[in-house]
Amino acid sequence: MGSGWHEWPLVLFTVLGQCVVGAVIVMGLAWNAASNNSELQQRVVRSMFFIWLIMGIAFIASVMHLGSPLRAFNSLNRVGQSALSNEIASGSVFFAVGGLWWLLAVLKKMPVAIGKVWLAATMVLGLVFVWAMTRVYQIDTVPTWHNSYTTWSFFLTVLLGGPLLGTLLLQTVRYSFHGSKLATISALALFAAMAIIVLQGSELADIQSSVQHASALVPDYASLQVWRIALIALGLGCWICPIVRRTSPKTAGFLFGLILVIVGECIGRGIFYGLHMTVGMAVTG
Repeated sequence: MGSGWHEWPLVLFTVLGQCVVGAVIVMGLAWNAASNNSELQQRVVRSMFFIWLIMGIAFIASVMHLGSPLRAFNSLNRVGQSALSNEIASGSVFFAVGGLWWLLAVLKKMPVAIGKVWLAATMVLGLVFVWAMTRVYQIDTVPTWHNSYTTWSFFLTVLLGGPLLGTLLLQTVRYSFHGSKLATISALALFAAMAIIVLQGSELADIQSSVQHASALVPDYASLQVWRIALIALGLGCWICPIVRRTSPKTAGFLFGLILVIVGECIGRGIFYGLHMTVGMAVTG
């Protein structure tokens, strides 16, 4: 029992990976929108270096969970049959395809027409990667994971952290790209996350085995979720408040807000891993 922080490599891998996917989509759309300004496009591309750096950190964390890089390679032996193999394979393809696009673009070796298609493919591969992540945890002997809340939570992290990360990087190159619309999407994602917390929390009491109750797995479930939502709300507030006041946002404020959101989502993901409950057969009701 606990908060699930013993799985911190997976917490970092999933949260950072999902934030990167969201940021790639935002910055990809911004890059396409600046098609008439090659200088601005190049600034956007250069700032995307930090996206792939974060993705690299996420993969390093995942390897630490496996124990050694060799195990990561071995896990690819069952692509198509194992959800874990599919996750690693889809993530590697997303990283490789997106990273190569970025390298060719920053070197100005990427043809414009091909670049647009390539970037669109990268966005799709990112979503496939997140979907593959969700499948790893759809295990019928783990009733606390084997539900739609897992899928929703993973994709909501894309919407909570991704737009803020992307907007932060665009801010560093002085590019304002639909900030109010993206902030609205993230705010709606926060409300959806709150709804999931309430719905899942009410169902935990009905999940039990012969030896344990799901509601006892994370004794501080309610208080941790309150901290999670508070941090995410404050983080998004660092983004939304300047928009509401019609003032120029500060990069430092964006960065602080992003850190708060990531910490909040890490708390939520820690709760998720803390809810691990292996049973031969679950009893509900």
